[in-house]
Amino acid sequence: MDTSRRLPLPSSGPLRAGLSRRGFATAVLGATAVTGLPAAAAQAAPAVPAPRGTFDPHDWASVRDQFALSRDHLQFSAYVLASHPRPVRDAINRVRDELDADPIAAGAGFIDEDRSLVVRTSLARYLGADADHVALTDSTTMGLALLYGGLRLRAGQEILTSEHDFYATHQALRLRHQRDGTPVRKIRLYDDPARATTDEIVSRIVRALTPRTRVLALTWVNSDNGVKLPSRAVADALRDVNARRARADHVLLCLDGVHGFAAENATMADLGCDFFATSTHKWLHGPRGTGLLWAKPEHWALVRPVIPNFSREGYEGWVGDRDPVAAPAILGTPGGYHSFEHRWAVPEAVRFHETIGRARITERIKSQAATLKDGLRRLPGVRVLTPDSPSMSAGIVCCTVEGWPAARAEHELRASHQVIATETPYAEPHLRFGPTIVTAPEQVEKVVTAVAALR
Repeated sequence: MDTSRRLPLPSSGPLRAGLSRRGFATAVLGATAVTGLPAAAAQAAPAVPAPRGTFDPHDWASVRDQFALSRDHLQFSAYVLASHPRPVRDAINRVRDELDADPIAAGAGFIDEDRSLVVRTSLARYLGADADHVALTDSTTMGLALLYGGLRLRAGQEILTSEHDFYATHQALRLRHQRDGTPVRKIRLYDDPARATTDEIVSRIVRALTPRTRVLALTWVNSDNGVKLPSRAVADALRDVNARRARADHVLLCLDGVHGFAAENATMADLGCDFFATSTHKWLHGPRGTGLLWAKPEHWALVRPVIPNFSREGYEGWVGDRDPVAAPAILGTPGGYHSFEHRWAVPEAVRFHETIGRARITERIKSQAATLKDGLRRLPGVRVLTPDSPSMSAGIVCCTVEGWPAARAEHELRASHQVIATETPYAEPHLRFGPTIVTAPEQVEKVVTAVAALR
């Protein structure tokens, strides 16, 4: 059936001219290194202007100057919702202006694949992955829901998770259990987070596995105590376990990666996981309301899409009354209209991060976190929950202060010491800090002094 007349496809542009989607994304990224262009407007779009002012990515003060964050407070809460740096703000504004001027030419018709491909390609490069294996989401929560709600499991197969995981994972698994009765078990990975070790965590996981365990649902960096899961060691242990199982019974390692993504200099190969969900609006300082779900290519077939995608292949399948055939990331990306000015600005956040240098950013974050942990541990009445070792921690630092409930400490630090920290949203709340590229070593010292004043 000839469906071209009935589908909302562009009448001109790179894809109609025969350029592959991958080739289009590469060309756009190479030419603009920013938000990407719709097929219908690619040739007519103006060149992307340089950021206002002088930006020196090697100067941390210049990096800080790219953010509009208030300087009235010390900003140690980017792990909740990060501020946009200037290049991202500018990209969002440019796309918004395009959409306001001509939504169709900007690419906001039924299908936005061209610009979305540029987004997926930039994120895939950052992950050390392939764009065909990166689905776009609006948040980590959406990615986890798509994953745990869509995974194809046989009757009797179970999901194993931990007591330490966050609401988004636990609730996604609860909803799965309510829907079809999939068994879900929770285990404790460590007794004292500050003293958690790789051997302890891996051994507890391996001991908890049963022949029915199909999914291991965990968090890379826990936001309640700052413990970083030794993902590679867990993956290696699972490899040994899976070597003795039929492929259909292999244990799949699924990670909520939001508090390690862009704080750690790691790729998917480094982590060794099978599925990875994250957002960009925390440590990457990307556009708010954007995220991704990645899977190893051989595992995408295990995830049943639960939201119709907006794609050429999807529409062609609909018109032809058949199942669509497309790259997993396309079929796995929920359709509908999104905040396109934010989604299409994601490549600028990746570019900003890469321009500064991934290794430099990780070192900046970890060195501040180490100084903060050391300073807090020296204070009487303060218990640091986050491990000392960089191999067991990332950027989040959590503690308790004797006599100070976390919510009260958070309020006092902001009101009296101009320090922005947060209370962790768990059953047993803790006080939480997060050094980033917008904070500085001298500010860490001020945080320690402020916590000392609580005593």
